[in-house]
Amino acid sequence: MNKKIKTELTDKLFECILSMETVDECYQLFEDLCTVNEIQAIAQRMEVAAMLDAKRTYVEIAEKTGASTATISRVNRCLHYGTDGYKLAIDRVKAKREKEEKE
Repeated sequence: MNKKIKTELTDKLFECILSMETVDECYQLFEDLCTVNEIQAIAQRMEVAAMLDAKRTYVEIAEKTGASTATISRVNRCLHYGTDGYKLAIDRVKAKREKEEKE
């Protein structure tokens, strides 16, 4: 965990995010919290991470997401040398979707 961002304020922020119960509630919070461009940039990075996890090429990812190769490289570095946050989120979403498909 990055000690530079771990503060009482960020703990409170993450508690607020975790209190959201639906995607619509997340939209409500994030639309108040972030600019449209910030939300789109975060969403783009998550899609880049998912595509890298699925072994897609940089060219495929850039074409589909519009992300620069610098952004793709940064996300790739986080996937390999980061705190595994992307991987945790990707795996949980995959597991949830698989479970829903079986039901």
